[in-house]
Amino acid sequence: MSSRDALWESGHDETVEVNQRALIDKVLARYSGEFTVFRELLQNSDDARSEEVEIVFETKPSVEDAPAGDMPSKQLPDLKSVLVQRWKFRNNGIVFRDEDWSRLKKIAEGNPDEEKIGAFGVGFYSLFSVTDDPWVTSGEQWMAFYWKDKKDQLYARRGTLPSNAEGKEWTTFDMPLREPAPIPLPFDLIRFLTSSITFMTHLKRVSVFLDDKRLARLEKTADEPRVLDVPKGLKPRTELGIMTVKSIRSTPVHIRAEVLKWVYSLGSEKKRIIPVMVKAVPKPSFGGLFSSIFSGLSSSPATPQRGPTPLPQPDTPEVDPQGDLLTANDSAVSLTVYSAEVTTKLDRKFSAALHRSTKKEPPSKLRYELIYTGKREYDASVLEDSKYPSSTGSIFQGLRSDLEGLGTTRVFIGHSTAQTTGIGGHMASRFIPTVERESIDFMDRNIAVWNKELLYVGGILARSAYEFELQDIKTTWGTLKADAIENSSQERQALIQRSIHAMKFFTFHTSTPSADVSQLLETAFFACSTTSNFPIVSSRGVMNCSEIRMPDASLSTFVKDLPVVPQEVISDAPQMLGALQSKGHIKSITFDDVLKELNSRPLSTSEMVSCLQWWAQISTDYRGDRNKLATVQRTLIDAAIITTETPGKAEKLTLLSTIKTFVNPKSIIPVDGPLPAHVLPLDVSKELDTKVLWPIFGWYELPVVEWLTYVCSVGDKEGAQFDIEVSPPWAERVLSVLSRGWPSLTGQDKETIVASLKDKTCIPTSGGMKSPEQAYFASVNIFQDLPIVTLPSGNSVRGAMDRLLQALGVRKHVELQVLFNRMIKTNQWTVADLVKYLASIRSTLSNEEFTRLKSTAAFSKETGSDAEKAVAARYQARQLYEPLDVFRKLHLPVLDWGQNVRWRGSSEEAKFLFDLGLQRQPPLGTIISLCTDEDSETRSVALRYLLDNVTTKYPDYDAHDFISLAYIPALRDSQPCLATPKEVVSNIQWAELGFLILDPAYQKDASKLQVEAHPPPAQLIQLLKTKPPKDIAQATKWFNIISPRLPEFSSSQLQTLSQTAFVPTKIGHLVPSSCYIGAQSNNSIHAALFTFVNFGGFANSFLMACGAKQEPTIEEIAKIILESPSRYFKLCGEDAERYLQELRNLAINLKVISGTTIMRMKRSPILLAIQFKPKLNAKGEDPDDEEMDATYGLKKADEIVVVDETNTYQAFKDVLWIAPQEDLIESLYQTLGSRKLSMHVKEEYQCTSEVLNSKKAVEIQELVLERLPLLLYEHTHSRTRVSMGWLSTPGNLVVKTYGKIAVARQLKVGELRISKSQEVSAIAKRLAGGPIQLWIAGNTQIDMYDVAMSLNKQLFDVPKANDALLLMTFLSTDLRSLKRRGYNVNRILKQRAAALPPPAAPPVLPQDHSIAKPPIPGVPSAPLGGGPPPPLPPKPDSGLQQALTQAHANQQHGSSPLGNWINKAKDSLQNVRSNAPTRSSSPAPVSIGGTEARPMPPSAPSTSKPSTATPTNVIAHNIDLAVKACKEESGNVLHNRESMQEVHETRNESYCDVSGTSENLRLAGEMGKVKIYLSDDVPPEVAYTFLRDNQDALARFIHILLPLSRVYDLPQSTLHIFYDVTGGLIAFNRNASLFVNFRFYQSWHDAEVQTKQLNNAYISWYFTLAHEIAHNLVQPHNSEHEFYFSAICEKYLMSLGRLLAAN
Repeated sequence: MSSRDALWESGHDETVEVNQRALIDKVLARYSGEFTVFRELLQNSDDARSEEVEIVFETKPSVEDAPAGDMPSKQLPDLKSVLVQRWKFRNNGIVFRDEDWSRLKKIAEGNPDEEKIGAFGVGFYSLFSVTDDPWVTSGEQWMAFYWKDKKDQLYARRGTLPSNAEGKEWTTFDMPLREPAPIPLPFDLIRFLTSSITFMTHLKRVSVFLDDKRLARLEKTADEPRVLDVPKGLKPRTELGIMTVKSIRSTPVHIRAEVLKWVYSLGSEKKRIIPVMVKAVPKPSFGGLFSSIFSGLSSSPATPQRGPTPLPQPDTPEVDPQGDLLTANDSAVSLTVYSAEVTTKLDRKFSAALHRSTKKEPPSKLRYELIYTGKREYDASVLEDSKYPSSTGSIFQGLRSDLEGLGTTRVFIGHSTAQTTGIGGHMASRFIPTVERESIDFMDRNIAVWNKELLYVGGILARSAYEFELQDIKTTWGTLKADAIENSSQERQALIQRSIHAMKFFTFHTSTPSADVSQLLETAFFACSTTSNFPIVSSRGVMNCSEIRMPDASLSTFVKDLPVVPQEVISDAPQMLGALQSKGHIKSITFDDVLKELNSRPLSTSEMVSCLQWWAQISTDYRGDRNKLATVQRTLIDAAIITTETPGKAEKLTLLSTIKTFVNPKSIIPVDGPLPAHVLPLDVSKELDTKVLWPIFGWYELPVVEWLTYVCSVGDKEGAQFDIEVSPPWAERVLSVLSRGWPSLTGQDKETIVASLKDKTCIPTSGGMKSPEQAYFASVNIFQDLPIVTLPSGNSVRGAMDRLLQALGVRKHVELQVLFNRMIKTNQWTVADLVKYLASIRSTLSNEEFTRLKSTAAFSKETGSDAEKAVAARYQARQLYEPLDVFRKLHLPVLDWGQNVRWRGSSEEAKFLFDLGLQRQPPLGTIISLCTDEDSETRSVALRYLLDNVTTKYPDYDAHDFISLAYIPALRDSQPCLATPKEVVSNIQWAELGFLILDPAYQKDASKLQVEAHPPPAQLIQLLKTKPPKDIAQATKWFNIISPRLPEFSSSQLQTLSQTAFVPTKIGHLVPSSCYIGAQSNNSIHAALFTFVNFGGFANSFLMACGAKQEPTIEEIAKIILESPSRYFKLCGEDAERYLQELRNLAINLKVISGTTIMRMKRSPILLAIQFKPKLNAKGEDPDDEEMDATYGLKKADEIVVVDETNTYQAFKDVLWIAPQEDLIESLYQTLGSRKLSMHVKEEYQCTSEVLNSKKAVEIQELVLERLPLLLYEHTHSRTRVSMGWLSTPGNLVVKTYGKIAVARQLKVGELRISKSQEVSAIAKRLAGGPIQLWIAGNTQIDMYDVAMSLNKQLFDVPKANDALLLMTFLSTDLRSLKRRGYNVNRILKQRAAALPPPAAPPVLPQDHSIAKPPIPGVPSAPLGGGPPPPLPPKPDSGLQQALTQAHANQQHGSSPLGNWINKAKDSLQNVRSNAPTRSSSPAPVSIGGTEARPMPPSAPSTSKPSTATPTNVIAHNIDLAVKACKEESGNVLHNRESMQEVHETRNESYCDVSGTSENLRLAGEMGKVKIYLSDDVPPEVAYTFLRDNQDALARFIHILLPLSRVYDLPQSTLHIFYDVTGGLIAFNRNASLFVNFRFYQSWHDAEVQTKQLNNAYISWYFTLAHEIAHNLVQPHNSEHEFYFSAICEKYLMSLGRLLAAN
């Protein structure tokens, strides 16, 4: 036996108690519907096959059996306020059987009868919602329920009624109310009963009483049902095949209601539902029109638009007079109930599952019912409803169809539920409801399958009912007459309204509370069809959707035989129509539909107009492929035919495809004359927008030219009256048309018209029909026998007609040849007479005639002698000049105008001659040639004519065009002559240089002649090259004249002059670049080596511009020295100081010397070196400098050494050539190739055995560590290799004692090799980054100079002798003396006074970020470019940071869980807190904004010890203050410590550095909310592009900082980034604003962050921010700051851990 079995055997049973009152209350709580009690009792009555039900509300008199008597109407109580004591409900159905009595007192045991609705066994207990002790009687028995002892246990007592008891045929439910209450609002109750009785199978009558007053009586009757088959094409089986519709019955049902007006007078608590009208906004639709060919022309179907909801009417019940309240209103309603007989077929598994859920077997047969109200019955109910008060409406309103989707139709499960159907009628069937029986259960998986299948049956039934109704409409439509269909008769409209009613009835709206109900019904409604057929009404009757199209207003006028959806359906049933469109059942008119219509019949002109307008609109709106559109259009045009009728003529058919042109209604072309066959009929074109005919159809307006061509070709085919060569009236009409259109015709069209009529005898004249060239205008009256144009209408030829005839060739003058033959050859006319006539007919001359006249020699010139006149030669007009005196003086050929007629240049005759070519002035070349004539008078007249007319007649005059022609009057050596423009100038001062000067008589005309005032620079350069000034006096004049013209010289010209030898000197002519301005140089050496000149101020300026200089340049001096260093040294008088001065000058200006010259300097012996040799009388082995002779020599740079170690130099000074010991000189020598002495010497240390436990070593080590800070804090001129903190760490400075120490030095300079050895008292060395070792000799007194020199080499990159001497002073002088000398030794003295032991190495926190330290050893300056700085040394990690870093590595390798390393980190924080530093060196003064900040003095030691620990909430409060104090940089102090409670654990005598701040930072920009600052030491060119060059790295840095800000709950704006070039400032806190250095992030972390390794960066900057946040509480770096730093780290450590774990 198992242990559990043994325990079971040893136990005892206990009952599970149920609080029945609470159970019933909880069950009833789920019944949220109205009239729940009556709903359950009505269902039970119907299940008991009851035909009648009575509901009685008894007031107090009735309950107490007091005789109520007849209650007169004037004493009727208020039905709203009268209190009821008891409810009674009774039915005449089957009396209770024993099993019914037994089941009545059992909760949750439903009726197992599959034919019954009840399923859960809780319906009866709804009575407990109004009563505590219901009493039930049925037949001979009764049963009462009560709460025993008024507690929570329900009991039932059963007995037998007395034998004489009345009403045993009734089953009665007696419900004494818990307390008197008003009757449920009678009107709403009766309306509920009206709806409920509809679907009851057996129940037919219901009465409601108030005591003995019957308030209402309802009676239901039904006609003989009609059995229908499932419509053809519908599937009778459900989707899963569980249910099958066998047959459908249509049963008319009538309900009659007698309701007292007393009930109506109370009104209803429910507001009347005012339908919301939903109308569609029909739009022209091209959807689907061309979907079979291409897409893009379709538009979405008309979308139903919700109209405005009418405001509800005021709820003012209409109360009849009191005397009428007991009068009954008799009303009735007729409905049609469609009932589907359904069989079910379930497998055993599914059937068992349903049995488990419902406690009864699923029915094998069931019925599904649908209430359908037809159009006539619906209209009748609306009319009936209007007869009742507006506050109530009809009692049958709940049965009326819900056509607007307002949610008034319900699903009945024996009775009405809260679930709406979503369609226009109620539905009822054997759905399985939820426990409260208010909705259909979709939660249980098996029940959901049953209910969904049942809803599918509902969809089949709804579709069947719709098909039945539409089939009936179709049958009736077939009986209508044809004219009734076409003319929209009342019968047709009534059928359309019936169809709309059916469509709205079966429109599926969203159902509530479950939207699945209407969705499932709709799915089945459409899916149950085996075909895509769906009948709806159309303009041609009821047809399937596939045969019907959506109407299109633009197509309706010519597509008339196609069935379309009536507009009434679109307006009144938009949702059903939209559903059909979305499912593809009904489509828009397609292109094939249009083609079918066009192919079936020709279109009348009005129909064709509509068709073309429709297509034009489509083509205009189309945005797709135009090639596809053209293909469709071609098909359309090929199919269309136009039929036109002309009175008296047969009907004419025209293929639209033959049309090419059209006649604009406003066209000038006569439409009553002959027109080409390709012209669109005028009746069509006049109704169209002619602007679109060409771009869309390619039809162009019939051109006048094309019309004329057709008119000319038609001849007499259209009759003689339309023959242009025969009929003068028609010819005049054609010419009138052409004249009206002539101004707008193109030149080509005009040419075509002229060509068409040129050979036609189309001009009516006085001599008959003539061709244009044979006819003359009426103005040509010089001869009487000419054919003059004469129009038949008698109109004169003028305006447009005149211009047309001219263009056609009708003559306005006699031909010139005829004129010459008749007049000129007879000598009857003079030149003046001839010109006068020609000028008068000029407008009639053609271009050809005018051109011929220009080339005709018809004019004579003036002659002086009779012999010349006798010859009478003739000339062309262009060969002669205007007859003026000036031209006669110039001997030019002048026109012979005669003596009788005065010449006027402005006359019409003169203008005509000028147009023929008569010259008004000589050409420019001719007049210039005349200026060079041998005759002085001719020259004078010609030049004066040129000067007077140069601006008006010769604006193109350019002297450069005549540059080689001597025509300008000039003076050469005061003698007149003619000069070319390039030889002469107008300024007389240039005569000094030999230039020709303009004649003074024409000085005022110099600008007109374009004579320059000064010679151009090129001429001056040529002059200086070929004829330089002979001497200094002449040069002075020349240079003074040329100097003002310097701005005109180009740089290349000045460069040419700089290389031209035109400067006269004592040694001949030199180039300006070899000359130096000044009387003499101040430097006598330079004066001896360079040429100096002085020609005066202006002249010297000219030479300076040409390349002369004030003094020799550094480059020139260097080259002079390089030519002969020894000569230059001699010119210095072999004075070393003077030569060094020249070298200093070279050193200062070395950057401006060219690289080539510097290379020469490196290879040449130009450097002065010194070598010391002992004097002959020197004493001792190591003489002083005073006892040695200094020898100077010029050496190459690599032969000279720079002394950087004094001891080594003293050993080898007699063999070394050294650089003079000046920083400037040494820098020059090293640049040119000299090396330091230490680079030439190799040292080796030799020592005897080590002396262990040497007291001297300990003393020296303590002394060095004690005094060395004095040197380091005073040392600011160069970088140190290690920090004092590093030296103070145990093991980093090791002092050892040896017996004897010697240094062996080997010198190697060029070929020189020398070795020397020397004993020393101390040396220092360091190997490979290890500790610094200081060796001291035990056999001699320690020389502090040796100690200082040795350490100096290890501490500084560039050791200086002064540093060694200073350190020696610190080591060898007592502290009191140092203090007197001004050194800060207070800390050392205090430490001694306190007798403190040497400090242990303090834990190095993650960067002392907030102190402006001297530069960190080994930290290079940031580069000046935009790139990252050089790598920094390894970051100093605290124990905590090392713990986190190592733990993170373990976490990545899976070796340690997150919690372990967090605990380790916390332990490290405790160590940091407990090991707060007790001693620290003071920082050097820090320059902040120009002032010096000294370290703060230590706080006074506390004299009292705390007796209790500070509460942690105080510490946490202070930390919160620190975090909240962080602000965005604003320059104001944002936090103080006045509100912070002191924590006594922070007190300590020691202190650290003060909190540093950063100054001189300038805002460079922002990234997000983080501001970025740049230090003033960042060069401007770097600062300008800093943000752009470092954008990505800055973004990565911010990506690190923002998660940390969230760890500390810091606003992003409190974080700031700064960047500097040098220094060790990693971060600082300025007025509660936190600043972090981008340079350190970029060097330490950016490479890792780029590879997605973020955690090291998170850890480092986590501690940095904690350190700076602590400064919001404590400014100095003391133990209090360290305490809060560690406390902040500990508080937010878990958040940091989560951040690291996430990465």
